[in-house]
Amino acid sequence: MINDILDVAKIEAGQIKLSCQPCNVEALCQSSLVFIKQQAFSKNIQLESEIPANLPPFTIDERRIRQVLINLLNNAVKFTPDGGKISLKVSYIPFLDNAENINFEGMPCDTLEISVVDTGIGIAPDQIKRLFQPFVQVESALNRNYNGSGLGLALVKHLVELHGGEVRLTSELGVGSCFTIALPIMPFCESSIVPEPPLPSTTEAITDAIAETPLILLAEDNEANITMFVEYLSMKGYRLVVAHNGRMAINLAQQTHPDVILMDIQMPDMDGLETIQRIRQIPELADTPIIALTALAMSGDRDRCIAMGANDYLSKPVSLKQLVTKINAYLTEP
Repeated sequence: MINDILDVAKIEAGQIKLSCQPCNVEALCQSSLVFIKQQAFSKNIQLESEIPANLPPFTIDERRIRQVLINLLNNAVKFTPDGGKISLKVSYIPFLDNAENINFEGMPCDTLEISVVDTGIGIAPDQIKRLFQPFVQVESALNRNYNGSGLGLALVKHLVELHGGEVRLTSELGVGSCFTIALPIMPFCESSIVPEPPLPSTTEAITDAIAETPLILLAEDNEANITMFVEYLSMKGYRLVVAHNGRMAINLAQQTHPDVILMDIQMPDMDGLETIQRIRQIPELADTPIIALTALAMSGDRDRCIAMGANDYLSKPVSLKQLVTKINAYLTEP
């Protein structure tokens, strides 16, 4: 959230300059999808992509447009119920097919459109205009249980407009939403003096590269805590998958084989202590580091957690810096 605040402030102060290079759009889109794959998997959300073959390279600030796409995809996962669907669609529109597309000089130009379509809770028409303002979340009985800073869409709008483009939104309550970024194809920004490393040329290579990022399984039932942990640890470069109860944690641990498990002790259905004990009975997870988290902080809590099979223990409110230190310690153990 702090990074988002700083980015918005820098953009409004004119301190962010685009750094553009020819970009492989298919690789950009596929790598963005990989970042939200685990979150979608945990909610049984189907991911689809529709990307035309043989797209030409486009000159954009690849890092910033990836930031835009991941923001939109994260929102789609957040507001799409379990079992829903999210689609990422790309269209290349030559100016001859749409004479309304113009560049900064008032000349027609080609346009790249990327849409994120979900089957989520939707947005009321009277709320759409407010949606792209910083620190604003729409008021709705459908979405008031979803936490967030309200900065993501403001940042999306700013970054797309820096490219000379626009963000479009169509939405229907209870049906879903479609966010489209339209980028005019033109030399609107200076090329980087030092080009970014090229992306791998295939989806498999991209998936393999991102799969090397440590995967954290967070077992937690409190949505505010989930938002805090996910946003902070994602910012630190980890991938996360979230389980909302003990049984789900066991299933996801077996399916994803995380590098570290963060286990809340007070959970419904099956508490964290029983969950840790059952995970330790699964041979392939017997040595997976588990850090127990508890809000009770009573005498003997640490000993009970260690006795059940946890490697470490932190009491809530958790120091996020201390948590990252502990995670890194287990990741670097031989």
